[in-house]
Amino acid sequence: MSIVEPAPGEPRRPQGPRDPGDAWVVADDGTRYWGRFGAAGLLAVDDERGVLLQQRVGWSHFGGTWGIPGGALHQGEAAADGAMRESQEEAGVPDGSVRPLFTSVYDIGIWSYTTLVAVVEQPFEPEITDPESVALEWVDAAGVSARELHPGFAASWPDLQEAMSVRPVIVVDVANVMGATPNRWWKDRAGAAVSVLSSLALLSREGIAAATLDLPGTTWFPRVVAVLEGEAKAATDVDGVDVARAAGAGDDEIVAAVERAAAQVGAVVHVVTSDRELRGRVEALGARTHGARWLSESHAL
Repeated sequence: MSIVEPAPGEPRRPQGPRDPGDAWVVADDGTRYWGRFGAAGLLAVDDERGVLLQQRVGWSHFGGTWGIPGGALHQGEAAADGAMRESQEEAGVPDGSVRPLFTSVYDIGIWSYTTLVAVVEQPFEPEITDPESVALEWVDAAGVSARELHPGFAASWPDLQEAMSVRPVIVVDVANVMGATPNRWWKDRAGAAVSVLSSLALLSREGIAAATLDLPGTTWFPRVVAVLEGEAKAATDVDGVDVARAAGAGDDEIVAAVERAAAQVGAVVHVVTSDRELRGRVEALGARTHGARWLSESHAL
């Protein structure tokens, strides 16, 4: 493996300063990969309009082909952050317009490419804000393969297309989780609930290993629904977690939350509770169940 600086006119830009990550990684067989520290891109999925594709400028790697906005990572940059930065630089993707769904990583040891798949929550029109884009279009998923695709994207597209319709949801029985945690929750139930919510927010932000959810890809960012009952309902909301406060029995609210989640197209619902009767009720609705320990084993608590 060797590192080769780009010649004038090659990516990342034909003019202007370069980042240290803007260089070629060259394998022993001569194959070149763009990005000293790896690369990442954003596959934005709009349920109404399809996926956002970028036609690459001629001087870029595989110029003229269609792929997704992306590029070389900066040193020390998280792949998901790099994918968002590149999509903003190349396609004008607004802050807060998409919600991460999952990542898929192609890793050959000397180099890796991370695809961040994200769902559009605030519709936007892409803009060519960088010389690396010739065109930007929303393309129906069924029509993607008809385009002349970047070879790397062409190879990954079938798996990405299959996975991008999945919508995982984790419904948490907070009372049950608190009961399994020896943090003197009985003295301050609202405070203990906030602690659980904060841990769940961390899971929402950092994601969970695909294998833990029995899903393809590398890391998933499921929607998290936390059900509160009794005194715990006084807990303040925490960003990144949908809080449902039970008007009556907590178990009934959990069942209702599962029914709401399961009604979404592509939903895969997981329920965290050790209550045997409740597990039977939600499993009858098609949900998968896990004991409270599952969260700690998933690094959420």
